[in-house]
Amino acid sequence: MDQPASDNLADLAATELLALYARRAVSPVAVARAVIARAEAREPHLHALYAFAPEAALAAAHASEARWMRGEALPLDGVPVTIKENIATKGVPMPLGTAARDDAAPSPADAPATARLREDGAVIFSATTMPDYGMLSSGLSSFHPLTRNPWDLARGPGGSSAGSGAAAAAGYGPIHLGTDIGGSIRLPASWCGVVGHKPSHGRVPLDNAFYGRCAGPLTRTVADAALAMRAISRPDDRDPTGLPPADLPWLDLDGIDLKGLRLGLVMEAGAGLPLDPGNRAVIEAAAALLAQAGASVTPVPAFLTQEMLDGLDRFWRQRASLDIDALDEARRARVLPFIRDWAAGGRDLSGAAVFHGMAQMAAMRDAALAAIRPFDFLIGPVSPNPPFPAEHASPTNDPARAMHHIAYTVPFNMSEQPAVSVPAGFTPDGLPVGLQIVGRRFDDVGVLRLARAFERIRPALRPWPGVA
Repeated sequence: MDQPASDNLADLAATELLALYARRAVSPVAVARAVIARAEAREPHLHALYAFAPEAALAAAHASEARWMRGEALPLDGVPVTIKENIATKGVPMPLGTAARDDAAPSPADAPATARLREDGAVIFSATTMPDYGMLSSGLSSFHPLTRNPWDLARGPGGSSAGSGAAAAAGYGPIHLGTDIGGSIRLPASWCGVVGHKPSHGRVPLDNAFYGRCAGPLTRTVADAALAMRAISRPDDRDPTGLPPADLPWLDLDGIDLKGLRLGLVMEAGAGLPLDPGNRAVIEAAAALLAQAGASVTPVPAFLTQEMLDGLDRFWRQRASLDIDALDEARRARVLPFIRDWAAGGRDLSGAAVFHGMAQMAAMRDAALAAIRPFDFLIGPVSPNPPFPAEHASPTNDPARAMHHIAYTVPFNMSEQPAVSVPAGFTPDGLPVGLQIVGRRFDDVGVLRLARAFERIRPALRPWPGVA
């Protein structure tokens, strides 16, 4: 079952808005004003937005309204969206969440995903916040104000798509773009109680592709994630890793039968933090629901090792240390101290150590692909822990264990598989918990179909959070 409907236009799904626009029942201008009012009311508490541009959004909404009135509406015409700060929006600086880049110049062009949304008539009204260089699962940044979780302002929203997750949960419109290189879409989606889709590698073109890096939507519904994917998955030759163009049935979310579906249940990560009992209970209940609906659910042994996770950590520390050491002394001093301390661990690594770390990323890939081979999908936790204190840089708040919370998510970045976090329930403290659904490589539509099937059978969720 879905969460209770709201009578505020800012809370409506993109699918609902498009239907209302088509009937001339609601204007894109009225929706833009509702989203702007929601953001202005909640931003003093949440700090999810960067480069908030209400006047530009209203101008775009008026243009959208005119297209609808002429019968020339585009596929996402009038739907409000936000774009994570590290996905370029023409004219908006890209400081990458760090005060070391506080003088970043305006971006000269839209990134591929931004361009596709604009081409489809979406109303881009703000960028969203992220931590320094996107290297934290936190809303803590040396450049942006501290981003908080709408469900509990004492907790963080996760990251690095911190503002995207908080904005989606708070009702700043229906579609929010994030990026994910180790869990940065799925973790904030889980901790903020929204849907977060990490596509197959190369499915959504990037103009700065890297190992495991993907862009994808954070939304309140699976159907809205599919709408976003239909737009942002269109090809762009700026991405050398992009998949061949494919006319996928993104909006056909009913094409899956739970009966006889083979699901592998990954409850133990094999490395990192232990699974919190509250999170475990929610995921076990979700697996039981799918089994009751006819799916075959089989436990899968842990396939990640601490050596794999540590190797990945060494590789990324060394890369970060090169970036930070290239800065002048004044700029280095502006980088978040946690990031400086974490990156320092990579400064003196030997070439052999870094190569071994990179090899562990490949080992992670092979282990993840082997784990799914007997199954149609894998399911399990997104995160081992509930949302953590907003002021902490990570669940451990320890640079020596900076990646111990991504053991459930990062293998599927390395294996290039699609994975989605879909809201599954709440901890005893009332904090959201997401179920991760992982598909075979390139089966993005299948992952979204299973997520939608689960959406339909899960118990009713709590109303969306207000902000005191």
